[in-house]
Amino acid sequence: MPSSKLRTLPAPYSRRALLRTAVAGTAAAAGAGLTLGAALPAFAASRDPESPAPVTTPAQALHRLAAGNQRWRARHQDHPHESAAVRRRVVQGQQPFAIVLGCVDSRVPPELVFDQGLGDLLTVRSAGEVLDEAVLGSIAYGVLELRVPLVLVLAHESCGAVAAAVRADASGEPLPAHVQYLADQIRPSIDHSQVGEARVDATINAHVRNVRRRLAAEPDLAGKVASGELAVLAARYELRDQHVRTLA
Repeated sequence: MPSSKLRTLPAPYSRRALLRTAVAGTAAAAGAGLTLGAALPAFAASRDPESPAPVTTPAQALHRLAAGNQRWRARHQDHPHESAAVRRRVVQGQQPFAIVLGCVDSRVPPELVFDQGLGDLLTVRSAGEVLDEAVLGSIAYGVLELRVPLVLVLAHESCGAVAAAVRADASGEPLPAHVQYLADQIRPSIDHSQVGEARVDATINAHVRNVRRRLAAEPDLAGKVASGELAVLAARYELRDQHVRTLA
């Protein structure tokens, strides 16, 4: 599966000096995707799971997700922000550092995949990361009201919703009830240049990229993307190695 180095982010991101240095530079040293092994900020490298260090930029948020995914893959999870003190603190409010739009698949819970805890992530989940008004409103709430600096659209290997859409497209047979709505939203991303499981796999990548593009173009979000306050990225989780990689 092709994936990109973070230096290939679209122009609204790469124009920002902060993201050029903090994201592209470390990605070049460590390889593609969220596996950022060098120059992690102190809060991300810290072994203090209750550290409340603030995250205010897209680059910081991405580093923190990367560090958490590394811990998850190595089975060295911190299980942060679960203590009694944190539980009392979050009663007063929340300041999540990232929004993760993921699939409903039970094998890909964002808080586990990124080793995060209470108050860290605003998670929105729909089968196949399909957008509707409720999903869009939930993401807009996080960005506009909570000032979250990063939206990560997270696809995954062996997505059942995408597979169902691909099969329905090939057979022409309608799917049950509301499942047809999901297939209709995924259908424009189907890669007809591939066959069999390769078509499903390619469509997973194409669909998450299309969802990312739609989100980044939303009027409520586009201005923040252009200014560098917000990054909207597409990524994919591999069930086989638990690795999250960003996609161009």
